[in-house]
Amino acid sequence: MQMLDSAIGGTRSAFISLEGLSVGDAFGEMFFALPVRDIRERRLPPGPWRWTDDTHMALSIVEILARYGRIEQDALAESFASRFSQEPWRGYGMGAAQLLARIGAGGDWRKEAPRLFRSGSFGNGGAMRAAPIGAYFRGDAKKAAHEARLAAEITHGHIDGQAGAMAIAAAAALTAAGEGGDAAQLLSTVAKLLPACATREGIERAREIPHTDTGRAVLELGTGQRLSAQDTVPFCLWCAVHHRRDFSSALWQTVAGLGDRDTTCAIVGGIVASSVGGVPAEWVRRREPLPDLHLEDKVSPQMRRRPQR
Repeated sequence: MQMLDSAIGGTRSAFISLEGLSVGDAFGEMFFALPVRDIRERRLPPGPWRWTDDTHMALSIVEILARYGRIEQDALAESFASRFSQEPWRGYGMGAAQLLARIGAGGDWRKEAPRLFRSGSFGNGGAMRAAPIGAYFRGDAKKAAHEARLAAEITHGHIDGQAGAMAIAAAAALTAAGEGGDAAQLLSTVAKLLPACATREGIERAREIPHTDTGRAVLELGTGQRLSAQDTVPFCLWCAVHHRRDFSSALWQTVAGLGDRDTTCAIVGGIVASSVGGVPAEWVRRREPLPDLHLEDKVSPQMRRRPQR
């Protein structure tokens, strides 16, 4: 019974993170077309805010966690490909679109993902959907990082692409449980869970940047303009850990960096929503609705079959 309760609680936490991720995704996407002065004046765009592939793939993450209580790679790959085939217009990048089409046609992700861009993708796509994994495994950053790496491997064969997902999941696991200490301590804890790579180095640099110095953070860490994990994840973590108690401030801080703003805001939104336990109602109202995932019905069927003690 305790395991079932834990699975249900994890699924609810993952959904809260998904809510923040999707709102951040849709919010950031709006500012590719709106003037920068709206950011300076913190003027919320009128709805509806349309979400993108960031949210589309995160829906699969949350469904798989609810069903299995972990990342089951083949099931997740199948879900990614199925969703892509249904709505390929959600803003998928060229590499992701090609890969998911191949998987949908029967290709093995274990062979296809490492071939992408010759050495595997080190893009920020694995990170953009990883926060709900951390929320599900709240309080266990090591487990969250491990599961996020499994999720990222399906599409990201390069170590940086995987490390980006690991970092975001670990941070979400810590903040969802109210753990991690101050910003520098939290970033240090996350960095230590990662393999040696450029993404880890960026997170270590982020520890030294004061929360008031956005300009320095943008210049030194990057804001996703190269669409890579190493120039996206450090900035997102810097924004999230310094604003983990205020969803609105976190998102305005993030979008002010411009760059790949739907993805950066999705990442930060997913982390901070799991920290504060929700998303402002007005922001949710403006976002395009999410499909009903019926998560309560999907919670770990194998756990439901276990005898209660």
